[in-house]
Amino acid sequence: MTQPPSAPTSEEPVAETPTAPTNNAPPPSYVKLAMRNMVRKRATSLFHFALTAAGLLGVLVGLAFVDRYFNS
Repeated sequence: MTQPPSAPTSEEPVAETPTAPTNNAPPPSYVKLAMRNMVRKRATSLFHFALTAAGLLGVLVGLAFVDRYFNS
């Protein structure tokens, strides 16, 4: 008798493909990823921080000037 072509020809058991190991740790939070990115790209982060601080200071000084100009 002949075996059907789909059956394995050897008597050894067929090894299953290993599954990915289960990781019980939760994925890192958004804050942790942002902090890690800030440390890696230090110059860009400092530039953006300085730009934001200068913009906020400019808006506050501008509002104070407009308030003083129209309320005097």
